[in-house]
Amino acid sequence: MIRFIEEPNERKAIARVVLEDLTDWFEVEENREKYIEDSAGWPFWAAIENDEPAGFLCLNETGKETVELAVMGVCRKHHRSGLGRKLFEAAKEYAVKEGYSFMQVKTVRTGMYEDYDRTNEFYKGVGFKELEVIEELWGPENPCQIYVMNLKSTIDTIKARHSYRGKYSSEPVPRKDLELIASCGINAPSGCNKQTTELIVIDDKEVCNTVTNLIDPPVAQTAPALIVVLSKRVNAYRDKCFATQDYSAAIENMLLAIVELGYQSCWYEGHITDDDRICDKIAEVLGVPEDMDVVCLLPVGKAIEDCKVPPKKPFGERVSFNRFGDK
Repeated sequence: MIRFIEEPNERKAIARVVLEDLTDWFEVEENREKYIEDSAGWPFWAAIENDEPAGFLCLNETGKETVELAVMGVCRKHHRSGLGRKLFEAAKEYAVKEGYSFMQVKTVRTGMYEDYDRTNEFYKGVGFKELEVIEELWGPENPCQIYVMNLKSTIDTIKARHSYRGKYSSEPVPRKDLELIASCGINAPSGCNKQTTELIVIDDKEVCNTVTNLIDPPVAQTAPALIVVLSKRVNAYRDKCFATQDYSAAIENMLLAIVELGYQSCWYEGHITDDDRICDKIAEVLGVPEDMDVVCLLPVGKAIEDCKVPPKKPFGERVSFNRFGDK
């Protein structure tokens, strides 16, 4: 069983049991005691087997975007039982939810010691990649190998994305981030490559206010940036127009990019394209050509409220295999 441990003294007690069973890796008593002491203040997961500690893992924030796998150990009799991987997956899930972009871990370079070679194979097996070796950190007899992992895979970002309708921080969104988000949008597929979707990125506060003040009931009033999605209805193949599919793919790409970069957003379409045609007012303010329609508004910014996760129907109610209804 993998448990998150809250109580500092319980953390230290578990760390002591495990590390004192692993003196081949943690042979310097002073360093071992420091790990035990520090573990009291770090996010801490324990593997419990038959009511006894079998392993533990601690994380430590090393930067705004990065968390370090600070210390990890599994008692000898539980080696190769899968507990290490379960501990790591629990810690990784936490790091992703907390919004970290990268995880790093320091170890001894492969080829120096057999015990550490096995440890390094574990790290590579769960997805870490070699970054660099720094011999000066621990000395030439123990060259420090740093491994890193990108925590924001496409699948993780898809799972993390939800519509955000709360308030935004006033912190500006850097132009380079907005350019990256927009690039993801226009790189989406389009029917017969007609590229019917175009974008207007707004990072001028006055223009943002002018646009959002047109919307009633109000939305995105505090967003520091907006992306207005434009669509041109042209036939892609004979009399077939795929403009709706085109801009939908572009919007989804941008929503995922927004979340991956640490921001939040919401797909506002029906609200501005309803019978009151707020979209036309936005088009007029922004000088949109008559042959293009404003179809969507995406706010972009840092969330200052929790993102509410809506309930989803179970997988089995929406997915069939080979034939409708077959599970």
